[in-house]
Amino acid sequence: MVAFTTLATLSAIFASALAAPAQGDAANTLEARGNSGSITYYNPGLGACGETNGDGDAIVAVSAALFDAQRPCNRNIRVSYEGRSAVVRVVDRCSGCAVNDLDLSPSAFQQVIGDLGKGRVTASWDWA
Repeated sequence: MVAFTTLATLSAIFASALAAPAQGDAANTLEARGNSGSITYYNPGLGACGETNGDGDAIVAVSAALFDAQRPCNRNIRVSYEGRSAVVRVVDRCSGCAVNDLDLSPSAFQQVIGDLGKGRVTASWDWA
């Protein structure tokens, strides 16, 4: 009977170890797929992350849906458009943005998109 109890206990431990979730951040694995959205620019000030930024800072506001779900303050995003890219830091929440849309600072928009006159373009982005 002792042998059966020991065997049953070891089997239960082994089975639970196999069913345990993998260690690591599964969200980052999913994020690596990339996103596409409408990219525009805004004149930053005091952002939702609690710091004040200006037009010359490499920063971004993400959609309210994304911001509220993840609270991604100070995470980096790589924005790419027609062979150009830049890394920007999340500092703000965009209440008027669709889920994958981004608002860049004017300098970040110019670095990635080029001319501010383009106003709004569709570009890709990833967590960096």
